Amino acid sequence: MSPDVLLPTAPIVRPDKDRFLNEENPFEAMMSRFDQAADLLDLEPGIYKVLRHPEKQIITSIPVMLDNGDVEVFKGIRVLYNTSRGPAKGGIRFDMNVTLDEVTALAAWMTWKCAVVNIPFGGAKGGVVCDPLKMSVGELERLTRRYTASIIQTLGPDSDVPAPDVNTNERVMAWIMDTYSMHMRHTVTAVVTGKPIEMGGSQGRREATGRGCMIVTKQALAHLGMPVKGTTVAVQGFGNVGSVAAQLLAREGCKIVAISDRTGGVYNAKGIDVDAAIAHVAKHRTLEGFKAGDAITNEQLLVQEVDVLLPGALENVITTKNAAQIRAKVICEGANGPTTAAADSILDDKGIFVIPDILANAGGVTVSYFEWVQDRGGYFWTEKRVNESLTEIMEQSFDAVLSLAKQHKVNMRTAAYMLSISRVATVHRLRGIYA
Repeated sequence: MSPDVLLPTAPIVRPDKDRFLNEENPFEAMMSRFDQAADLLDLEPGIYKVLRHPEKQIITSIPVMLDNGDVEVFKGIRVLYNTSRGPAKGGIRFDMNVTLDEVTALAAWMTWKCAVVNIPFGGAKGGVVCDPLKMSVGELERLTRRYTASIIQTLGPDSDVPAPDVNTNERVMAWIMDTYSMHMRHTVTAVVTGKPIEMGGSQGRREATGRGCMIVTKQALAHLGMPVKGTTVAVQGFGNVGSVAAQLLAREGCKIVAISDRTGGVYNAKGIDVDAAIAHVAKHRTLEGFKAGDAITNEQLLVQEVDVLLPGALENVITTKNAAQIRAKVICEGANGPTTAAADSILDDKGIFVIPDILANAGGVTVSYFEWVQDRGGYFWTEKRVNESLTEIMEQSFDAVLSLAKQHKVNMRTAAYMLSISRVATVHRLRGIYA
């Protein structure tokens, strides 16, 4: 057990233990894992109840004037799950599939993710139900600014710090920072992370999530006694996370044999030139038309016989329907929630070593923390310092989770939840309940 964990002193009674689990519901999936870890920790009922509920859920209507003069009203969501350890931290996504359940689950995941790497943030997430690919830059800017104004009461460097997520980027963060700053009547760079370097962004932030995946994959291979050089890797999702992870793993000596995005993918047993694939996507926006091997679907990529599978796209891609066909030795979860809770036991039975999302993709929020620190201090780091500090935190966190997994004879996901929940619970015990 981590030395910063205080053990409970009250007898345990677990409420609501046998509730129905819907495999496709991300919040239920997250909570089923939470319950398993809470049981192993003997988490007392009061704190269990507190940690099962989000602190704040905001649903707002966002009227936007479109370029053709029509007005469309979009739905915006922001969830602050837990802020006991510090300001809420979590990205904002623009996607047609955004739901309150999804955003709440992601906010909870952010809470555990920040705790598992032991940075002083709580968890949040936000989203707007829209199709950004069908909107002009002007429409996206008006949408972003109105959404920011709608949730501005929660935002702030000491309260809620957004970041990019699915279909948002540095430019969207710049709009949020500017909107917030105009309301505050002075420039507030620390209100968001993932900003352009020129506006107080951090060196190494764009590559941080993919770099973190590379670091923990190397740690897993070392633990399993597998050489890095020649290790075969399949990457589902060739966006920022997947492409960077693939590129960095290739530089470490791994052989990237399969990559895919929403348009499909390619497989080449001899290895894929990742730099060429990145250049193709930069020019064409997708992998469609990239001729580097045999065409495969996203579903086919997941079941290729490889050493490492890195799902780096969206949630629920490994389920009870395909988990038994997974043939990788290691899964590094670059995406949030790529494996459903119901599929966990299937992967365990197959002996697959899973690096869970709340650890594997925590590199992004770790460097976001570095950016926040730099903004508040007004002193900026070199990329070398950022990457060295990220490596240190990711390696220490992997070792802490692995140690707990061995101690309690559980898988890495359960151990990661145990470590993060215990850290959050400890702060609640120390702070008490305000009344």
